[in-house]
Amino acid sequence: MLQSAAFAVAGLGLATLAVADNLVEGQHYEKLPEPVQTQAEGDQVEVTEVFWYGCPHCYNLQSSVTDWYETLDDDVRVVHMPATMGGDWNTHAALFYAAEALGIREEAHADIFNAIHEEGQRLNNADSIARFLSQYGVSEDEARQALDAFGVKSQVNQAHARMRTMRLMGVPALVVDGRYLVTPSSAGSLENMPQIADALIERVRQERED
Repeated sequence: MLQSAAFAVAGLGLATLAVADNLVEGQHYEKLPEPVQTQAEGDQVEVTEVFWYGCPHCYNLQSSVTDWYETLDDDVRVVHMPATMGGDWNTHAALFYAAEALGIREEAHADIFNAIHEEGQRLNNADSIARFLSQYGVSEDEARQALDAFGVKSQVNQAHARMRTMRLMGVPALVVDGRYLVTPSSAGSLENMPQIADALIERVRQERED
């Protein structure tokens, strides 16, 4: 799991973080070895947040990244992608996609993080997940069926394939335009990640204009 760093981004003051020209590859972000296909349409710029519900750094990132999402322009598409590294990671990925299939993902997303990190729930089996999701107007049977659905399993597999293509070794991570990777280490801290990603969005816009 990637560790966050408690220092400012070297050579880049916070006042200039939003300036795309000041970003340095290998210092503030990394370029993926192979671009991944995005779900963006037309002129949209995709931002993919890769996370694991059980990751404390992902939990700590939620406040700043959620606030940032509210400021993004209409040409930015945010995609949440659960990481898949086996065990509880895959179970939580199925939880994410099951909640999405049931139409309750947006309502339950932050609560899942809180349940795990504040309430000590592990949510790592069908029974505990079904009980948890039943708070959102679905029955436990419906939740179990969603967890076991072919569509949910396919989405978990697709997320795993994308993660392998990205060659991600930890979370949290923000991937801009399927090419640019921002991590706590490259950004200097969890809080800086949205600012670096914001500058990369602007870089993508500039590249498309050239």
